[in-house]
Amino acid sequence: MSHIARSALIIAVFFGLEKALGFVRQVMMARTFGLSTELDTFNAANNLPDLLFILISGGTLGVALIPVLSEYLEKRGRPQAWELFSRIANLVFVVTAGFSILVAVFAEPLVRSELGVAPGFNAQQQDLVVELMRLNLLATLLFSLSGLVMAGLQANQHFLLPAIAPSMYDLGALFGILILAPEKPYTLGPVTLPALGLGVQGLVYGVILGAALFLLVQVPGLFYYRFRYTFGIDFHNPGVRQVLGLLGPRVMTMFFIQMVFIAQDNLASRRAEGSVAALVYGWLFMQVPESLIGTALGVALLPTISEQFVRADEAAFRRSINQAVRVILALTLPAAALLATGIEPVIGLLNFDAGDTRLVAWTARAFLIGLVGHALMEVAGRSFYAQQDARTPLYTAMATLGVFIILGVVLASAFGAPGIGLANSIAFTSSAFILLYLLTRRYPGILKLQGTLWRALAAAGLGAGVAYLLITWLPAAVRLPLPEVVAALGAMVIGGLVALPFILPELKLLLRL
Repeated sequence: MSHIARSALIIAVFFGLEKALGFVRQVMMARTFGLSTELDTFNAANNLPDLLFILISGGTLGVALIPVLSEYLEKRGRPQAWELFSRIANLVFVVTAGFSILVAVFAEPLVRSELGVAPGFNAQQQDLVVELMRLNLLATLLFSLSGLVMAGLQANQHFLLPAIAPSMYDLGALFGILILAPEKPYTLGPVTLPALGLGVQGLVYGVILGAALFLLVQVPGLFYYRFRYTFGIDFHNPGVRQVLGLLGPRVMTMFFIQMVFIAQDNLASRRAEGSVAALVYGWLFMQVPESLIGTALGVALLPTISEQFVRADEAAFRRSINQAVRVILALTLPAAALLATGIEPVIGLLNFDAGDTRLVAWTARAFLIGLVGHALMEVAGRSFYAQQDARTPLYTAMATLGVFIILGVVLASAFGAPGIGLANSIAFTSSAFILLYLLTRRYPGILKLQGTLWRALAAAGLGAGVAYLLITWLPAAVRLPLPEVVAALGAMVIGGLVALPFILPELKLLLRL
């Protein structure tokens, strides 16, 4: 098994654990709050702190920092790489703290204005959003530092602790849901948990705890790679200037991408009650396979293709991108089709009523249409950042926001939350295809698919068809007394096994990536 494949497998396994814990977290949150106004306010309150984290550290700094750190590790050695890391860490902390203070001070107009987070909420809901948003900024500070540590470890080709970290966040969040938030105590077997009755505020305290655990679990990795801290920022340092040169366009790229999600909630706050939460849950079901396939492969790939570019090894760079795209197509097309077929009984685990279950199911299906595009974005975007080109993804992100707003207004009016999810899928899939097209302009022939697309489409159609027949026909025909969710999961597994022979060449390709 190749280094990239092994790293991607480690990331996927722990992402899978995180998604399992995340699903438990969402189930318990749904059982506690349902599709309620309280849960809508909690989700809306996350938007600006999440935006701040993503713009300054999360998905922004890592992608900008890893190519430069990889170059330093390749050409100058680890001590100088850690010096650069320290200077960027100091800058990130100062900037994050400053913007957190500004968001806290101006939280009310940011929530209440017509172009703000939740203009459709009533005054009481808006007050609660303001309160929760200010609390959430504490988690933002911790997440910003931990995202930076994650980038530093990944640049050193260490993926284990960064992969474990998200599960630590889920454990902290679960503590908030099970102990801090509920009025009535939960009973787990013979154990009755304490219930502090803090309501949605308890959810935010759990998030803060999870953010602290997210950071602390990665700290041993810094010691293992002999991290040495350096005071100061030093804007004259060539490495700092190099990172900032990538960071500026990357910040704007993530700003436009995150604005899509803020616009989603803006549109959803004007729809029926529970629409914001329906988008959150629908997105969650798409994000599970997207993280396990697209994000895991993209994260594992970036340090390697950055090193290949620095070494001017064009053949290896082409091969890595080509194989990654083929693997993503082969895995995501069948996954999207199978999940769309059998998802409704799984959503039933959230204990919603029939109407809410259908709403979340159709919203999830709308997002699943974009699974392939979102997963391809993970590789397509990183292929440009590996070349230290942050401007091309910026231009496509601007186009993504424009397409989403136009489609979102139209489709939200026609279909509500599912329409918003569909607009998201169309916008991001279009962006992924544009990036891949531009990549082929630089490297003609880099995306020769060699039959992958047709095999993946055949696998998706046949696998989903078998799953649909099993879900709708088999239980009644043979009178199996199976719970609906068990039958659905079993049907999806069998459908996946039917699809497997079609994509075996790509699975073998993954092992050689």
